[in-house]
Amino acid sequence: MNTQDVLEVFKQAGALLEGHFILSSGRRSPVFLQKAFVFKNPVLTEKLCKALAEKITATLQEIPDIIVAPAMGGVIPGYETARHLGVESIFVERENGEFTLRRGFTLEPGAKVLMVEDIISTGLSSRECIEAINATGAKVIAGACLFDRSGGKADIGVPLISLASKIFPSYEPDNVPADLAKLPAIKPGSRGLS
Repeated sequence: MNTQDVLEVFKQAGALLEGHFILSSGRRSPVFLQKAFVFKNPVLTEKLCKALAEKITATLQEIPDIIVAPAMGGVIPGYETARHLGVESIFVERENGEFTLRRGFTLEPGAKVLMVEDIISTGLSSRECIEAINATGAKVIAGACLFDRSGGKADIGVPLISLASKIFPSYEPDNVPADLAKLPAIKPGSRGLS
């Protein structure tokens, strides 16, 4: 499955949106990938996550012991990718603004962890998730995502395996092109940044 195939799945789900969007990073973009529209469809979600699991298997020298995903966006693809890899999946959640393991989840020191995300733009959530994993003594062997909006430029501190990768235009809030600035800005993401 290539980037165009993944975009077709997003289109099929009505998840490739055009307008004026405020991304989780605070940047502005005329394109938003509303992965929740994909994740509400188990067939489409399985299609993407199975392909991601196949790419992970073909890329990594070793299979991870466990997958850890950042909540909220990474929970479903983390679980579904783990199902195809035959490993467990847990997630970190924000507590006082920082990712941490909760709900009784633990990681064994030295455990080989694959961090799985939904969409990466700047890599901030991924880096924060990896930092929380490292604090347990487990070892993050790689990260993986369904879509890399940075086109491979986001540095998450470990190798990144992405099912799809494409740079969509994005702008600082004070440097939005005039045609985009004419549209009302919508914030469809889940992170509480202003």
